[in-house]
Amino acid sequence: MSDIRHFIDLSDFSGAQLRKILDHAKVIKASRDGMPKGSLDKDAPLSGESLAMIFEKSSTRTRISFDVGMRQLGGTTLVMQSGDLQLGRGETVPDTAKVLSRFVDVIMLRANDHNALLELAKYASVPVINALTNYSHPCQLMADILTIEEHLGQIDGKKIVWMGDGNNVVTSLIHAAVRFKFSLTLACPASLPPAAKVLAWAKREGGDITVLSSPQDATIGADVVVTDCWVSMGDTNVEERMAALAPFQVTQASMDAAADHAIFMHCLPAHRGEEVVSSVIDGHHSVVFDEAENRLHAQKAILAWCLGKI
Repeated sequence: MSDIRHFIDLSDFSGAQLRKILDHAKVIKASRDGMPKGSLDKDAPLSGESLAMIFEKSSTRTRISFDVGMRQLGGTTLVMQSGDLQLGRGETVPDTAKVLSRFVDVIMLRANDHNALLELAKYASVPVINALTNYSHPCQLMADILTIEEHLGQIDGKKIVWMGDGNNVVTSLIHAAVRFKFSLTLACPASLPPAAKVLAWAKREGGDITVLSSPQDATIGADVVVTDCWVSMGDTNVEERMAALAPFQVTQASMDAAADHAIFMHCLPAHRGEEVVSSVIDGHHSVVFDEAENRLHAQKAILAWCLGKI
């Protein structure tokens, strides 16, 4: 890693580095117990710092959690859709990176193309944070691990099961499984598998990853069952995807096969009756709203790390 503290992918970090950020998120969350949501953190560690948030994709949780989080830390925010920038009318990514670096202290990008994020980080002289690309979603996984440990204790050795396609969340799940040392089972249609190069990386790193092309028996003994929506922004083969993924729906039977203490997770937005039945996402196994809240606390720790406060 360069001297600039970018937060691009979990695979860029050691387990110890990620643990340091995660443990700080726990401290941040505990310190705000009972405080009004709009109030500053008591130490306001990012007072005077500014965050530029650029969105090429629409967003609810990412936008609000980064905006509120930066403000709680004492900083300021600037929110931009890509079409609001010269970037949307032909300015190069390197030029945009260099200009923004003159104005703000940290840049967050939610991008269509992961390569654009990498190029932005290459030319920026301030930290760049990956807030989701077509390749990965590392901030989501930091929030997910925070949530799992709140409900089940330390994540190392736990069995996590994914039901769905091999998407960007799966890439970050694989990275997390290696760095945090948990067992990961990926039940994905053969036509929508995890990225081969990510699986190869996990194998080289000694990860405990199992890939199944059938959902049958996948959730037996699981500590955590995770899924995501079947159709994302930009997907065009909707009917094919829905048909391939239909057998991978998380049902009550899926959760009954898991451990008694198992939790259900979904990064939201959810489509009840598609990737998960209502009785699961609205039932006692579900922690999806704890998970959504924890985007705030995890990302505050990421911001603090990027700006050298931890």
